[in-house]
Amino acid sequence: MKIGIVPNIEKDYNLELTANIHKWLLERNVEVLLDDVISKELKRPVLGLGDSGIYSQSDVIIVLGGDGTLLKVARQSAPYNVPLFGINLGFLGFLTEVETSDMYPALETLISGEYEIEKRLMLLATVEEDGVELEKSVALNDVGITKGPFSRIISLGIYINDDFVDLYSADGVIISSPTGSTAYSLSAGGPIVSPDLEVLIITPICPHVLNSRPIVVSNKDIVKIEVCFNNMEVMLTLDGQQGYKVNPGDIVTVRQSQYFTNLIKLKDRSFFQVLRQKMSERWRFNRKN
Repeated sequence: MKIGIVPNIEKDYNLELTANIHKWLLERNVEVLLDDVISKELKRPVLGLGDSGIYSQSDVIIVLGGDGTLLKVARQSAPYNVPLFGINLGFLGFLTEVETSDMYPALETLISGEYEIEKRLMLLATVEEDGVELEKSVALNDVGITKGPFSRIISLGIYINDDFVDLYSADGVIISSPTGSTAYSLSAGGPIVSPDLEVLIITPICPHVLNSRPIVVSNKDIVKIEVCFNNMEVMLTLDGQQGYKVNPGDIVTVRQSQYFTNLIKLKDRSFFQVLRQKMSERWRFNRKN
């Protein structure tokens, strides 16, 4: 079995946890793969691989970090179909499977192969200017089209399968997957959607008119967002991490990607059990702060 380890070096200080897991796996005759940067930090440069190497050669990727780290790895690893096993070093950890306190028993279960894989729908976003494709990227949670730091309300034309739906005058719009329904879309008033459904969620951000409401459409539908010409600064973001500036007249198209994120599941927990637990943790954290 070949297991890759991708840590968030800002959360795993001095890579202590990465080194411990690396040692633990080697003692159990598991081949461990690391990227170039991490292998050098652990003084094992001969093990180093580029991103494509670690994703294409691993049977499983252990992701050390929070949901943000897992989202980044999901986008990078999407073409390789490699399962991801998240160990939470962050706050909420909706996507990660275990906490560090349960890590080693979970790793025993992992290397024994006693796990299930949960497939999560991903999004494909393209940006076109005058019919020419400028950008193409995938996202697991959401695609956001939002105002820039100094602009006022922006205007966006929303189309589904080339049928005009509405003109949103708002701070922006979020197109999310079911996985992303508990993230930015939820904060903007969108519905919570079970991740085993195959739908897209369109959620306006602070709409200026009362009749602009979230819309749920089929995963077979194609959502187009026209950036109207009266806008000044507009940004496209992917999972809140990767961004591009879009210009008036550009067309952003969002549809289901051909890729899926494969999450390893060890525990017999439903989505709603996780939702209840994580939401209560968020409430307690906000109350303390």
